[in-house]
Parts: sequence; structure tokens; C-alpha cells
Amino acid sequence: MDNRSEVREFLMTRRARVSPDAAGIPAGPNRRVEGLRRSEVAALAGVSVEYYSKLERGSIAGASAAVLDAVSRALQLSDAEHSHLLDLARNADGIPSSGRNRRRSSKPASPRNSLEWALASITDSVAVVRDQRQNIVAFNTLGKAFYSPLIGDAGRVPNFARFQFLDPAAHDFYPDWDLFADMCVAVVRAEAGRDPHDRGIQDLVGELSTRSEVFCTLWAAHNVRTHGSGQKRFHHPVVGEVTLVYEELAITAEPGHVLLIYSAEPGSPSAERLRLLASWAVESAAQTAS
Repeated sequence: MDNRSEVREFLMTRRARVSPDAAGIPAGPNRRVEGLRRSEVAALAGVSVEYYSKLERGSIAGASAAVLDAVSRALQLSDAEHSHLLDLARNADGIPSSGRNRRRSSKPASPRNSLEWALASITDSVAVVRDQRQNIVAFNTLGKAFYSPLIGDAGRVPNFARFQFLDPAAHDFYPDWDLFADMCVAVVRAEAGRDPHDRGIQDLVGELSTRSEVFCTLWAAHNVRTHGSGQKRFHHPVVGEVTLVYEELAITAEPGHVLLIYSAEPGSPSAERLRLLASWAVESAAQTAS
């Protein structure tokens, strides 16, 4: 991905999103642009129009942290969007983002024994580890059962993004499919900004761009987000609809890898359905072993 193009499209889409009213600027008559003008962003950020125009053309290399912070405030960027802008600037300066080395291999590494043991100790919640390319690289017993529509049979690497956009089963598994699709693309966009040289991310974006019109449309929006925490609805083929809260935890030993833990509110119908799914998983494993 071309850094200058990424910067240009990101800043232009963010500028178009901010209305004059939201920025506290009189709209005035005969406006020909959607959102703010470049001159208005420059004034809000305290930089010259020429300098901001240079940034929006993609020439972000050498921009100071103070200027980037000011532009972020002017464009009312979220925390995730501000981090994305900083990542784009670091990459323009040739500085690896987030302490990551540039990766060339797209093959997921095998999980460490200690990580698998830690996952096995989580018995009442869904726990999976994904890498920056959206591959599921490890899971606990309940995680394997819960994500069975995605993980499938052995022999392929399960991937959240490919499942979301290329597998029809995703529309049944995710009742809020449109919301999940937007979130998925925004997370991939943020990962691509952190490490634009990652071959696995490049291949993933290229594949989805050629096979999914919805992905192309969402990718062009340049939205970014971090997963963090929240609540999601699922429809599992074995136990039906469940509503789970999730927490995303960074695995410091493997930069780019995160642990996702999905739990149900104690005493809720979803908690009971998770218990039923856990029992089903144990019975299925026993039948397979026999």
C-alpha cells in the first residue's frame, strides 16, 4: 500500500466528515465541499493553508507530533484514528510502528505450549488468539466449539475477515452482519497502517478486494478502530442466539497477537447456553476420541 495515497485518502475522508457546525464555524452560503475546507482545517490546527494542503497531498514525512495532534483535534479524530495517523506518519519517516519488526512471512506461527496451557485454563469463557492478519492461531475448548462455523475442519487457517466476507455461513452466525463487517474492515485498516509491509495483510486485502464488493466499499471509507471491549450478538448453530461481552488483551510476547475473551453475564440465558455448548464440546470430543 502506498503511504502517500493512504495519508491523502485518510485526511480527505476525515475532513469531509466534519461539518462546519460541529467545528463551530459559520457555514456561510455557496459551500462547494462536503465537510470542512482545507483552509478551515488549517485555521483550526494553527498551521498555514499551504502546509496543511501539503499534508493532505500525502507529504506527511517530518511532521511533528504537535502538528499531528493539532490536525487530529481539528478533524475530531477518535483515539483509534489519531493512532492511525501517527502510524502513517511513522511509516512515512521509515520508523517501524508499535515496536514491530517488518514481517515477510504470511504463515502463522505455532502457539507456544505456555499459551495453550493458559488458554486451556479458561473454561467458562470463549478464548481465542488472533494475529494481526485476522488468523485464529490458538483457542480453548469452548473457543473451538463456539467458532466451529469459522474454524471448520483441520487443514486450513481460520481467518475472521475471510469468514466474514467470503463464507455465506457468516450471515447466520452474525445477526448484525453489517455492523461486524464494518468493524472487521476498520480493524484490518488499523493493522495495515501499523505495518504496511506485512505481506500477510497485503495478501488478505488484495484477496478480499477482488472477491467482495462490500469489502471494497468499506475499505474505501478509510475507517479505523481498535477492538478493545464491547458486546456482540451471535447465532450459534448448536445453542442458538447468545449475547456476549468481550475483552481484547495484547500478548506482549507476540507483537500483533491479541487474546479475545468472550463471556456471558452471570445468570443470563446466554450464560446457560454457553454452559450447554461447553457440555456439547466435551461430549463431541469424547465421541471423536472413542
